[in-house]
Amino acid sequence: MSKTLLLMFHRDIEKSVANAALFRAAQGIEGVTAIDVQARYPDGRIDMFTDAQADAQLLLGADRIVLQFPVQWYATPSILKAWQDAVLTRMYYVFPQDEGERLAGTSLMVVATLGNLADAYTRSGQNHYSVDEIFTPLKAMAHRCGLPWHKPHLTFSADKLDDAALATAARSYIRALQAFIATPRVATAAEV
Repeated sequence: MSKTLLLMFHRDIEKSVANAALFRAAQGIEGVTAIDVQARYPDGRIDMFTDAQADAQLLLGADRIVLQFPVQWYATPSILKAWQDAVLTRMYYVFPQDEGERLAGTSLMVVATLGNLADAYTRSGQNHYSVDEIFTPLKAMAHRCGLPWHKPHLTFSADKLDDAALATAARSYIRALQAFIATPRVATAAEV
């Protein structure tokens, strides 16, 4: 059975509508461990040697990683950046052989909610940039860490969804997670 680690990065999941609905839906999938990172680190501070050690062990115990968050001002929430700075710096620069190299090859999927329509995220749209362009830092991180990038799952107009649309979004998310879990693991260059 696959062990999928889903890390939710939302500043206040209790006030969320779309991310909360998606997060609840994911918790019902067998083999998925869903963690609210903001709840783990309410002050946003993550110690590289204590907190990050525990998170590194969670990552190393997973077959797949999902990062879920709302896109805010064309970026990820600050808790995700703090987590990257502590956990990934620890794994890839402080303990690369014991941690970082062992994580390489673990597939990564981004799940994001966005407040605008999909058409707004085009060169001719209101935001002028595509979601793919907005995710460039995350794709660079995945590349640097040797984490195969899986097609992101996106929910647009997230803050405008009624109950029926939220239920549809949750079902779509469940299907996307199940497809991600069923995707064969990609061998790393070191394994070939």
